[in-house]
Parts: sequence; structure tokens; C-alpha cells
Amino acid sequence: MTMVRRLGLLAPLAALSLGGCGINSVPTAEEQVNAKWGDLQADYQRRSDLIPNLVATVKGYAQQEKSVLVEVTQARAGASSIKLNANDLSDPAKVNAFNDAQNRLTLSLQRLQEAYPDLKSNANFMALQDQLEGTENQIKISRRDYNESVREYNTLIRTFPSAIGAKVFYGAKPKVPFEAAAGAQTAPNVNFGNAS
Repeated sequence: MTMVRRLGLLAPLAALSLGGCGINSVPTAEEQVNAKWGDLQADYQRRSDLIPNLVATVKGYAQQEKSVLVEVTQARAGASSIKLNANDLSDPAKVNAFNDAQNRLTLSLQRLQEAYPDLKSNANFMALQDQLEGTENQIKISRRDYNESVREYNTLIRTFPSAIGAKVFYGAKPKVPFEAAAGAQTAPNVNFGNAS
């Protein structure tokens, strides 16, 4: 057999073994994680953009209660100040810091709703509240979708044969999923001042 003929027979075998090592599937899965992360960032940005309108509506309606408004504003500033990009998704400390800031914002929004039960009759507040509720639901969906794409990616880079290509060609590291906030399983206590 000539050398050219041998190389001709080895080329398809090499292509098959490279294909089985995740040469294409690893970057595809990583791009999926990054896309889901982008969707989640957009949802967080929408929530952040709605908050100034909500705060302005509440200020106009109830000037006397400023502490809750200050808390929401500070939580929004804290959540907006922590930036996390696709390159940081393998760093548990950065993902946890981002997650904690977003959870503080969610809790402050819940306290805002508890502090102003009379606002429910204000049409502007109700419209903003509906938008925020829809955004919070979308954030939950986006977090679930992101976590699912992280699970698929992490599984891909840890299982044979794609684990070989993931390490050799890409130096792939596991991505960090979001976890529930501490105490998330406990429902918030709502008190409108009439509890005994």
C-alpha cells in the first residue's frame, strides 16, 4: 500500500475519532450556556430598568415611608454594580456574589409590596407591579434554562469520549449553576399591621 493511500484511509478514521471527542459539541454547548446567560442578563436588566418607575410611583403615593424605598434603591444599585460575564461563569465566587445581590433585590421588592398594601388601588403601581411580576417570572424561567444548559455542558465535558476533546482542545472548565437563595424554601411573612 502506498503512503498516500494509507493516509487516505486514516483521514476518515481521524475525523470520526475527533468527532467523537467533542471537537464540535463542546463549543456548541458552551455557546448555548453563553446564550442562556445573555437571556438571563436581559431579564435582570429589565427588572432593574422597571424599578426607578416603581420607586417614583411609590414616592408620589406615600412620601412618609422612605426606609423601604431606600432599601430597594440600594439593593438595585448593589445588583447593578456586580457585573458577571460569560468568562466568569466558571468562578463559583463571582456567580455566588452576583446571585446574592440579585436575591437581595428580590427580597427588597417583596418588602416594598408588604409595606404598601394600599398601593394596590393605584393604577400606575398595579401596572408596574404586573410588569415586575412578569419579569420575575421570566427571570425564573431564564435561570432554569441557564441551569439546564450548564448541566448539559458540564455533563458533556465530563463524559467519555467528549471529555478528551474538552480538556485537550479547549481546556474546558465546568460552569457554575445558580442555586436557590438561603431560606428560599420559607415563605415570607406578610404582616399589614393587623396581626395580633
